[in-house]
Amino acid sequence: AMSGDGVVMRRALPPFTCGLKRHRAWISLMTKFPFDIIGFDLDGTLLDTHRDLAEAVNHSLSHGGFSPVPIDHAKSLIGGGAKLMLAKAIEEQGGLPEDDFRKLYKHMLTYYGQHCAVWTSPFPHASDVLAELHERGVKMAAITNKFESFARDILTQLGLIDCFGALIGGDTLGKGRAKPAPDPILAARERCGGGRMAYVGDSSWDVIAARAAQVPVVVAAYGYNDQPSGELGGDAVIDSLAELVPLLESW
Repeated sequence: AMSGDGVVMRRALPPFTCGLKRHRAWISLMTKFPFDIIGFDLDGTLLDTHRDLAEAVNHSLSHGGFSPVPIDHAKSLIGGGAKLMLAKAIEEQGGLPEDDFRKLYKHMLTYYGQHCAVWTSPFPHASDVLAELHERGVKMAAITNKFESFARDILTQLGLIDCFGALIGGDTLGKGRAKPAPDPILAARERCGGGRMAYVGDSSWDVIAARAAQVPVVVAAYGYNDQPSGELGGDAVIDSLAELVPLLESW
């Protein structure tokens, strides 16, 4: 992902515009979908982001004199936003005074902001699911604990930003109102015009937020689960995004 002059390059991804894939559009004419809005977590649910996050964590760990973590280990650290992810990695190596941690965290944010979509890509079937829901007239919301600016940049670079009627980041609503609080889900529902909503996520934070918002929640077992997926307390568990639309149709 580097050019000859050392500049970070994104991997080429096929172009995608929400709603252009119409291979199952006829279904929407025959079946009324039971939900008006579907909310998606990003990291570990809609997008595979772990490598870019791991690179940012390791860059900051090295900068602070810590040992890097294995790329795959980063999956177990994801959840609750970048700050908590870095804090977990540092705690595993003895911790750091608060002032020093704050400086290292800012260093991580700067690096991640410049490299947030180098390796990140949609999970298999994500584009098909977004296109099919769009065809059915379902509004979609991206609800993440990433900073909104990072999430918007990533979704824009992936060509997915136009799929969403609302984007709620960890900083969108102010301090203390990110997941696991219900506020992001409630705000997303309001910004999408209201109606019956379901939410898809991969962590305990997602399930707690959805339960508090009184919204049914689907757990993505393929994601970065912080507990066994069957023990997270969701209303259903899927092993692939290909299972999502048929599942929601049955509710």
